[in-house]
Amino acid sequence: MAAAAPRSFSASKLALTGVFVATVWAGMAGGLDASARETAGGGVEAAAESRARSITLAELPEQGRQTYRTILAGGPFRHDKDGTVFGNRERLLPRERRGHYREYTVPTPGVRHRGARRIVCGGRPTQPEACWYTADHYASFRKIVP
Repeated sequence: MAAAAPRSFSASKLALTGVFVATVWAGMAGGLDASARETAGGGVEAAAESRARSITLAELPEQGRQTYRTILAGGPFRHDKDGTVFGNRERLLPRERRGHYREYTVPTPGVRHRGARRIVCGGRPTQPEACWYTADHYASFRKIVP
């Protein structure tokens, strides 16, 4: 049996090259999720900051604007979970000490449960340093620009 001709690229090198190209391409297209951004380097926070999107108060849905005003007024809130600590387990917001972030429900018309929309604020409850809006239950955030 004749020996196979030596290859200049092994299968593992070719696979690694493919992963690298896919990672770079996905990063340029904005398609990396949090775990991939950590793997690709720079950390989740650096990637989140570099791609941070914002939303103005005027762009928020009316229910979001009302929730924001209620947050600044210190309540009252409709749901028991409103004002509770948001753990930032997704690590999409800047890293802070536990208890820094609090979450608030943004009502969704026609939904009987809390829905997916939230505002998460960091800092003192009635004088937050910054707030973020999520319409997809913490999968993504947009910083609220008052």
